[in-house]
Amino acid sequence: MTSIIRLRSQMLGELALAEEALGDNSAADARFRESVDALAIEYPETNALASARARYAAFLTRHGQDDKAIGIYREVVTALAGSQRSTTGMANMMAPYYRLLASRAATDPNAAGEFFVASQLQVRPGVADTQAVLARELSSGSGDGARLFRQATTLNRDIERARIEDARLSQLPESPEINALRADIKTQLDNLAFQQAETVVALSAFPQYRVVAQGKLDLPELQQVLRPDEAYLKMLVVGDAVYAMLVEPGSAQLWRSDISAAGLDAAVDTIRSTISIVENGRRVTYPFDAATAYKLYGQLFGPVAARLPTVPHLIFEPDGGMLRLPINLLVTADTGLAAYEQRVLDPDADPFDMRQIAWLGRTTRPSTAVSTLGFRNARQAAPSKAANQYFGLGENLPVDGKLLPSLGTRGGVAGGVDGDCLWDASQWARPISADELVTARDAMGRAAGALLTGGAFTDTAVKNRGDLGDYRIIHFATHGLVTAPRPACPARPALVTSFGGGDSDGLLTFQEIFDLKIDADLVILSACDTAGAASVSATREAGLASGGGNALDGLVRSFIGAGGRSVIASHWPAPDDFDATKRLIGGLFAANEGVSVADALWGTQMRLMDDQQTSHPYYWAGFAIIGDGGQPLLHGNTTTAAAPAGETAGRAAR
Repeated sequence: MTSIIRLRSQMLGELALAEEALGDNSAADARFRESVDALAIEYPETNALASARARYAAFLTRHGQDDKAIGIYREVVTALAGSQRSTTGMANMMAPYYRLLASRAATDPNAAGEFFVASQLQVRPGVADTQAVLARELSSGSGDGARLFRQATTLNRDIERARIEDARLSQLPESPEINALRADIKTQLDNLAFQQAETVVALSAFPQYRVVAQGKLDLPELQQVLRPDEAYLKMLVVGDAVYAMLVEPGSAQLWRSDISAAGLDAAVDTIRSTISIVENGRRVTYPFDAATAYKLYGQLFGPVAARLPTVPHLIFEPDGGMLRLPINLLVTADTGLAAYEQRVLDPDADPFDMRQIAWLGRTTRPSTAVSTLGFRNARQAAPSKAANQYFGLGENLPVDGKLLPSLGTRGGVAGGVDGDCLWDASQWARPISADELVTARDAMGRAAGALLTGGAFTDTAVKNRGDLGDYRIIHFATHGLVTAPRPACPARPALVTSFGGGDSDGLLTFQEIFDLKIDADLVILSACDTAGAASVSATREAGLASGGGNALDGLVRSFIGAGGRSVIASHWPAPDDFDATKRLIGGLFAANEGVSVADALWGTQMRLMDDQQTSHPYYWAGFAIIGDGGQPLLHGNTTTAAAPAGETAGRAAR
């Protein structure tokens, strides 16, 4: 019966927009307020009410009432943050708030902090989709974490019902009976809130909950966990506007970037097209578009362009097009650019010699954060208690395509899926060699490591193992499917495995990964993306953010939810010529004990940058650390590891 109120509120908002278009702003103002008031009674503390308020605030900004609008926006953000809800679906209505805060950042000391909190509520659709899938996965479980999660969900509903009833009673004339009922409801709300707080504290011990929980940090809370040599660089894309913040232990700077979201996407596409694309069935690399990388750096980070190269450890939270591009390959100065452009034009010169280019990755060690809260959680997570150092998995058995129908659904989504959304046999036809796993295991020490390869490496075997929590480093060397099989299919990221018996489908999906029980300081995904082999456009979508953001927010979040602290994943298929990936990943295992993951990776990237044959970013920039790159990479052996066998790359001249 009350749901009609939401429809009525929406209709009032539409009428207000019509009156505004006709120039009757006074009538429009009254309609917007009526729309808000209707929901405030029946739906307090809900996204519906927040959306109506934000829509009204946006109207006020269009008519010069910025101060009043900011006051309403603050109420929206406070209410959503307090109830751990997001602004998903409200981007257009919240856009004026971000614009106002950015414009006032130079004169208002509170603007950066307000922007920081509000930006964490702006959840991308791909992230929301992933969190919803993983939340359902958690809710359907049988363990203590699942039981507590269902309890928290029930308490949330009970709290909302009590608030709605209290709001309804508040509209009635006061009387002793009404006052007594409201007093009882207040007591009930206090008790429910106490139970909810206890439940959330208990849930926080479970990595699965920390991944699906909505939450935010205040600016000082982030600054407290940053070390003196660190800075947190956060991006936010709202509509066509691109914003960025640089947060350091004692300061914060906010600005609107000098590029549109569409312009950012175009620049990233241009840069990626010179790194790794498929043409005529062959993966090729072109001379790198350094000029665009230099221009993009200035457009995105102009106000802090001189500061970023001096930050030893940079935690980067990307958005928009930068989800598809590692930040370390942006160019910070014009040093060497002119000489490089001459080499590109000279048929007798080497257009892949980029040793003199001023990469951001030359001076700073970047790691990637999927969210501010996720970074803080990774930073505060206790180290792994695993007794063994290393577990390597990979080298699936190739399968004859004729056998696939009898082996499994080939990646079918639970609940049924169209036959066109099944993967074809080619995804299992070219397994990645286990050589890198063998060498890495030996580097860790045979007694402290284990391997699962060939026919034993099946999705069912991985899911049924009870000892995954005994390994501190878990290393997959297999193909990753991060785009959808067809454009109209849902993106459900997965790792290719061998086929097992029963209901095996030869894939370890991100939902299945989420249900694993691991206790790993580091998960390494030397997983070449084969979904991009069909076309250049698909290749450009491959990597950390393909499938509507589901790769970064699917595979990586799943491994973190399963109990991993940090993940190393790739933006493009790992190269195997010039031993590039062997040297890159090998650097992790050759690093001295106690060196951080970020420093270990950076050290080996620098060696590739300074080698003429591997100075192109294709060879050194692809792998990204997601989580806390500042954690130490502890192990007891310094033997160098071998290379993941990626897809053979070829160079092409312009």
